[in-house]
Amino acid sequence: MAFELGDGNNDGMNEINLIPLIDIMLVLMIIFLVTATVLNPTVPLDLPKTSAEVNDLPPKVLQVSIDAAGDVYWDAEKVSLTELQARFEQAVATGDDPQVQLRADKEGKYDMVAQVLATASGAGLSKIAFVNE
Repeated sequence: MAFELGDGNNDGMNEINLIPLIDIMLVLMIIFLVTATVLNPTVPLDLPKTSAEVNDLPPKVLQVSIDAAGDVYWDAEKVSLTELQARFEQAVATGDDPQVQLRADKEGKYDMVAQVLATASGAGLSKIAFVNE
């Protein structure tokens, strides 16, 4: 009595199962990507030491706004040009050399912007910035 294993077909295996090979390659690729992002190669440098000082705090900022109707606002408070002149002079008197940030509505009149600029210049303010979006 003889034993036979299989179905007696001696052709062998004709195909290779590629799914385990693809799984291993994907796992290796993920490991490579994770370690590549963690290990950030940098150039080793010996940077020189300097005697630079920390800059002073920025000067005081004065917010002046002009709406489309030509009304002038100091922060959120509506003021006239004479009152604006007095506030500018008071800010200059403190000696802080403040910066004026001028916010003008695009539909506003250029005349009011020019008057505010002349008022600031007359008070001795030279740092004027136009704020936009």
